[in-house]
Amino acid sequence: MEIIKFRPILKQVLWGGNKIIPFKQLDVEMEQVGESWEVSGVKNSESIVANGQYEGMKLNDLVALLKGDLVGKDNYQRFGNEFPLLIKFIDADKQLSIQVHPDDEQAQANGQKRGKTEMWYIMESAPDATLLSGLKHVITPEEYKAMVENDTITDALCEYRVGEGDVFYLPAGRIHSIGAGTFLAEIQETSDVTYRIYDFKRKDKDGNYRQLHTQAAAECIDYSIENDYRTKYEARKNEGVELVQCPYFTTSVYDLDEPMLLDYSELDSFVVLMALSGKCTLSTGNEETELRAGETVLLPATTQTLRVSGTVKFLETFV
Repeated sequence: MEIIKFRPILKQVLWGGNKIIPFKQLDVEMEQVGESWEVSGVKNSESIVANGQYEGMKLNDLVALLKGDLVGKDNYQRFGNEFPLLIKFIDADKQLSIQVHPDDEQAQANGQKRGKTEMWYIMESAPDATLLSGLKHVITPEEYKAMVENDTITDALCEYRVGEGDVFYLPAGRIHSIGAGTFLAEIQETSDVTYRIYDFKRKDKDGNYRQLHTQAAAECIDYSIENDYRTKYEARKNEGVELVQCPYFTTSVYDLDEPMLLDYSELDSFVVLMALSGKCTLSTGNEETELRAGETVLLPATTQTLRVSGTVKFLETFV
């Protein structure tokens, strides 16, 4: 089965910047593009196949057609015809709202399919780029609500100056916010549910404050404290370095300047590769595909081996 590419789904938002279009080398003119949804099974924002015999098909229709051959037998039993991950590039020109996501059980109690656990891999960002992740000190749900009301909630959050290669794992329940100037790759469960905690008293283009979900968020927040919310790993050349392993995805980074053969013969899952820099040729033995910075490909679960040739850095994700 062939390596699959998709048409990017570009999302224009009030906080969006101007990095995504040139990074992906797209011949379009759009302003304030905050997100490029690379691989998506989210209803009404499904990825469309861009190449090969399935060109023009929606991703979830392709899952329904190919089943375990595309996503893996266990994954198909677990997730059915909905592709289980949402893969994005995000460019924040302005600070995003402070948010939290429910876990699967909390989301399902409110009529949603699943919650949202996610991770960020920071790409080349502004020198002063920052983000917020996790609580700095213990607060109670009552104190949290009071801090939202009196505009001091940021005082309770850990702020990080970030640079290329930084990684943050964001399990459901962790308060977070992407800061201005941050450019990143995001991997998450297939879910678009977000509870907005605080929006810095900003108004939308119509002069209205955006809706906050103070009570819903309070019920989802993980109030526990960690010493450091940044994911620690040792960067290495020409081998895979695992960044995150959780019930929803496993993600590694590869920084290659020599050919490498990846063996997926024992893996019962699709694999998503997101190119962060450089370019390479991907070969399964039957076909060759070029992958360059800003592109994302989906390897079907039937893929046995993949030869990568070139100078490239990419994220590898499977379930």
